[in-house]
Amino acid sequence: MLGYLFPGQGTVRVGMGAWLRRRPAARERLDRFDALLTRPISPLCARGPEERLVATEHAQVAVTACNLAALAVLTEEGYEPAVVAGHSVGELSALHAAGVLTFDDTVRLVAIRARLMAGVGRTGGMRAVMGLPVEEVEDLAASASEPGEPVVVGLENAPGHVVVSGTLPALDRLAALAVTATKIMTLRVGNAFHSPLMAEAVPEWAEAVRRAPMREPRVPVVPNVTGEPATDLGTLREALIEQLTGRVLWTRTVAAVEAVAPGVEVGDSKVLAGLSRRAGARCLSMADPATLRRLAKTVAA
Repeated sequence: MLGYLFPGQGTVRVGMGAWLRRRPAARERLDRFDALLTRPISPLCARGPEERLVATEHAQVAVTACNLAALAVLTEEGYEPAVVAGHSVGELSALHAAGVLTFDDTVRLVAIRARLMAGVGRTGGMRAVMGLPVEEVEDLAASASEPGEPVVVGLENAPGHVVVSGTLPALDRLAALAVTATKIMTLRVGNAFHSPLMAEAVPEWAEAVRRAPMREPRVPVVPNVTGEPATDLGTLREALIEQLTGRVLWTRTVAAVEAVAPGVEVGDSKVLAGLSRRAGARCLSMADPATLRRLAKTVAA
């Protein structure tokens, strides 16, 4: 048994997906993905430029393309998940892996999500705060927030790895207050995702999600906003909507997956494998050429 973990927007880089094109099943998925878009994403993944690839409207689509191509490799090898989860936009890939969304509807929804989040008018950002417990970061965020200038915990990625989202002045105030943090890093994102600043995108996103055809999941899905396995379609649909402004409870999500099966990061990234190890969980990465061989041993064990 395996738990499938699908990475999100922060894992994009120029050259991503190159190894996937050497696998026939993955190449077919990438070509199909490109054909469903107004403009194919594969050339941007392969050659950049980086500033265009990391832009929200492209990054979310690019990472989803690689996620679904990597999933095709695992399927071709005969693997099936026992439980699935996705980090932020990776949740769409997880819903597809669980049979909730078709391939075509996954592509359609990620294109809508990317467009809506890129189009949010209020300017904000995100920073990773390292070395502090989430409770302390929550207190710092409350102290740094002012009327009209909020900052909140957007992602609980792993113990000692918390991401805050908010307006740029509020982020600066939080950084000044976080004197005991071991490191604070500015993330390459276009706005304050998983925060109230995304609220203007919610109505259209909610309409798109509620209109999307969905089927009962074949395996449990662990939504970001609950961190608990779910099979109820209504719960999964509403969690996907709430995720736009809600906190990503990734530490709890990893624990829920680990309780069922060892994880494998399904995409062209090693970020989630690293976060899992920080949380004391088992996780291999499809971006490691040796993973398929190791997976055979893991499953056999």
